[in-house]
Amino acid sequence: MSSLNLDDFTDLIERPDGGTRRDAEARRERQIVPPGSLGRLDDLGEWLAAAQGAVPVRPVDRPRVVLFAGDHGVAGLGVSARPAGSAVELVRDVLEGARPVSVLARRLGVPVRVVDMALDCDAEALPAEVVRYRVRRGSGRIDIEDALTAEEAEAAFRAGVAVADEEADSGTDLVVLGDLSVGGTTAAGVLVAALCGTDASVVTGRGGIAIDDLAWMRKCAAIRDALRRARPVLGDQLQLLATVGGADLTAMTGFLLQAAVRKMPVILDGVVGAACALVAQRIAFRAPDWWLAGQASGEPGQAKALDRMALEPLLDHGVTVGEGTGALLALPLVQAAAALAAELPEKPGDDEKD
Repeated sequence: MSSLNLDDFTDLIERPDGGTRRDAEARRERQIVPPGSLGRLDDLGEWLAAAQGAVPVRPVDRPRVVLFAGDHGVAGLGVSARPAGSAVELVRDVLEGARPVSVLARRLGVPVRVVDMALDCDAEALPAEVVRYRVRRGSGRIDIEDALTAEEAEAAFRAGVAVADEEADSGTDLVVLGDLSVGGTTAAGVLVAALCGTDASVVTGRGGIAIDDLAWMRKCAAIRDALRRARPVLGDQLQLLATVGGADLTAMTGFLLQAAVRKMPVILDGVVGAACALVAQRIAFRAPDWWLAGQASGEPGQAKALDRMALEPLLDHGVTVGEGTGALLALPLVQAAAALAAELPEKPGDDEKD
């Protein structure tokens, strides 16, 4: 029996401050550029003010990229363009600055944190700070077995909560959330299909590196089989994650919920983050008010999940690489919205006109 009570998050998570948002809207009415003329930047600025509880909005100057990493046993079925168990190569490339997210983070001056939850490699192969929260080596093949034991799922969830607390305590004011996984989009597809009550074919995409038709059919079949195992446990979100999620997805779900508790905004990236957000929404319905959808990845599962949560992507550039790259591209837009909301001067008063 788990000692973790997910219902607590419903009570702990508050919505961004409505009164502050109204004050931000009033301030926007007084600025020299007509309200609405900046498009979604107006809404973003007001959302940030509400999230911060501050008017004028403070600059977003301490963002951080947080990437949860793991290998998924289902990748052994040939559902990914990458070999099963090879996510450690992605992690090494990120740490060495050789992945797209690394290049963009370096250019934007944003630190990157990688958290290994279930990579299929020896823990000694990576720095201690990366493997500190590892739950297991790889995850179960979700079409025929559980991804995690109940104890592992709780440990992974608590790890995500702990990472969120660490970021909030260190002064991080916004997180760009992503994953480094092989087989992760298959697990994400199962979660989305289960929670949206749809079939495997509706949520099965081509992954970060587009797979061919045969691999897509294998992926669709794997999601279909895992979906049969997921449906009986839909009423228990932690058990759902243990059954068809994985340690990285479970940790991301815990992270998203605790980030909302700590009033720390998060930009979501692709289908994996969207799937975890959908699970988190089932646990605490107010949590999505603290998240932004950074980009449309083109994955049908992501589109389905974001539509269910009423989150509209900020960008649509066809970025499918994952690892937080698309979400990081949206960060300058959010920072621009904060700057405009805070720094545009107000219109002269009527007495000054006379």
